[in-house]
Amino acid sequence: MRIFFDFLQAIVLGLVQGITEWLPISAKAHLLLLQSSWPLHPESFYVFFKVILQIGSIAAVLYVFCQTLNPWSKTKRRAERLNTWRLWGNVLCGSLPVCAGWFLCRSLIETYLNAYFVFAITLIAYGIIFVLISFHEPKVTIERLDGIDSKTALSIGLFQCLALVPGTSRSGASILGGMYLGCSRAVASRFSFLIAVPVMVLAGLADGFAYFHNGNTLSFLQGILLTLGVVVTFVVSVVTIKWFLRWIQNHTFQGFGWYRIFLGIAILMVFYL
Repeated sequence: MRIFFDFLQAIVLGLVQGITEWLPISAKAHLLLLQSSWPLHPESFYVFFKVILQIGSIAAVLYVFCQTLNPWSKTKRRAERLNTWRLWGNVLCGSLPVCAGWFLCRSLIETYLNAYFVFAITLIAYGIIFVLISFHEPKVTIERLDGIDSKTALSIGLFQCLALVPGTSRSGASILGGMYLGCSRAVASRFSFLIAVPVMVLAGLADGFAYFHNGNTLSFLQGILLTLGVVVTFVVSVVTIKWFLRWIQNHTFQGFGWYRIFLGIAILMVFYL
């Protein structure tokens, strides 16, 4: 029976990661709530499990944007290949600020900000911003990914640094920054997905090294659970990303804003009242 619940838990965690990582509603907040109500033991394995799940998220982005990111595609002309290389440069440029911030501030964030109150406040605060921006969206001047230059990419990366505060959402911070800088909802969302990959890779490598460096090991069952979680995360992420990119063509982020507000209020009521 315990094995059954372990497998069920791996599937649920993969579902939550696959959905919340790409929607502007904070994957960390949802995973923290899930762990508090349904803990995966031991705690060190749960931390490592969350890191490995990101492999599925990363693979999903590379799969969905394979054609966009492939500079050697035979269907692309020379100019299009150059634009693809330029996009890679912009993705790396946009990733630098948050990567640097993560390495510099990681211990401080985990020590002082990894609390339910912080999650609740950031959920509510950015939820209000999403609701307000839905009524008056900034003027769109960039309607294609290749319209993003290195300066804009770096600026969006600086906005992504806001996501270092738990509960913000990497995609949410990047999308808001992109829209503020003139990107359409679709372009801001696509670019936010792309610049999330490098920091997820670096964070995963660092956390994975720390896990084994501290003397932890993996049992055969844990390896199976990790594989199951990654596969579920990948499949759900692909579906979520494709749905989200279609949905935002004709909808604002107001619904996500209200969801964040209600979730933040619920956290405050459950844990502080």
